[in-house]
Amino acid sequence: MNTPRRLLPTISSLRALEALDRLGSATAVAQELSLTQSAVSRQLQVLEHQMGLDLIARDGRRLTLTPAAQKYASEVRQALEQIAQASLRLRIAPDGGTLNLAILPTFGMRWLVPRLPEFARLHPQVTVNMNTRLQRFNFANEGFDAAIHFGNADWPGTGHLLLRHEHLLPVCAPSLVQDPGALTPTDLSHMPLLHIETRPDAWADWFRAQGVALTGSVTGTLYDQFSTITQAAQHGLGVALMPDYLVEQDLALGHLIALHDAPIEAQGAYYLVWPLDKAQDPALKQFREWLATQAEPEDPLPR
Repeated sequence: MNTPRRLLPTISSLRALEALDRLGSATAVAQELSLTQSAVSRQLQVLEHQMGLDLIARDGRRLTLTPAAQKYASEVRQALEQIAQASLRLRIAPDGGTLNLAILPTFGMRWLVPRLPEFARLHPQVTVNMNTRLQRFNFANEGFDAAIHFGNADWPGTGHLLLRHEHLLPVCAPSLVQDPGALTPTDLSHMPLLHIETRPDAWADWFRAQGVALTGSVTGTLYDQFSTITQAAQHGLGVALMPDYLVEQDLALGHLIALHDAPIEAQGAYYLVWPLDKAQDPALKQFREWLATQAEPEDPLPR
């Protein structure tokens, strides 16, 4: 790397710029970085001098970033996050055997975690760190090596491995209906419906698959995780459209009842996805190759 030294500012000056962009005031920056406001101002002045540009608009003691500095701060934020993640990986696993994985909370706990002891036995040198994420994110911003993703195999700039299809079943509390066998799919469309944020079109797709012509949007209450929507269904708040593997035990214990004979396959599936520029990372390759041996969509889940 032969980058001119003047184009490599100090970490402390870049942290001050990024924090001012994010926090909006020199006072808040000083508190976060454990510096005085004058020290923050000096860091920013050093950066301006090094870049040969005015980056800060000064109005008395108030400091704000110029439009060009705001764009620069956004790019710097990604670089600082990558440096922090790399430093953390070095401290935790100095041999480089670390995989930072984003997981979906319920699927990660119910499908992936029960299988991980085998991976740990086969690859004890690899450390798998996990964080939950419900929505898509930018791999460059968050520093993950891979993610468990639900949807289609269309995440830009990534490779993917199919893990499992999802099959959905309408369920509710036994107290909500007197004769479940007499209910038709059209009857269900008139009942209180429970929706999960990550599957906004699930009910509409289900009714369409059953040949039910809807006259408007499918209304109901919204939940952010399967754990909360399951509790809502158990307490009689409505009918939830659930992955069959998640409600198998509740159905067996009588906490929930199924309102349709057979699950139907959902739009989308579970995938492992990874940035193409990390595809050859040794820890990721070992994890991906092992996970491919577990990716059998019809294989019963461990309980």
